[in-house]
Amino acid sequence: QVQLVESGGGLVQPGGSLRLSCAASGFTLDHYAMGWFRQAPGKEREDVSCISGSDGSTYYAASVTGRFTISRDNAKKALYLQMNSLKPEDTAVYYCAAALRGVVAGRCPRNLELWGRGTLVTVSS
Repeated sequence: QVQLVESGGGLVQPGGSLRLSCAASGFTLDHYAMGWFRQAPGKEREDVSCISGSDGSTYYAASVTGRFTISRDNAKKALYLQMNSLKPEDTAVYYCAAALRGVVAGRCPRNLELWGRGTLVTVSS
């Protein structure tokens, strides 16, 4: 079964850190661009960060640049998001997604075919 499953969300205090993971099954990550997206209550989904499957190029939203780091391990079929210096405005459901031969060039790819169900991150004191 082809699926993406996120984990690692939870409650963290402002200034804290979390590491999200996304496990892929039923397909290999080769040739897939991968990314993290989030949706806060009452807001539209937004791009957080993406990473190319071909050359490792990355994209970060301005709001997370310098605080979040995306990485992937194709052998483990996993995608990660290290989140540091978390702020209350980072509170959202975080989703991972995959795009076959997706292009990461100043933005996340639009041909996102596979989505996980999300993991909730709450930043609050």
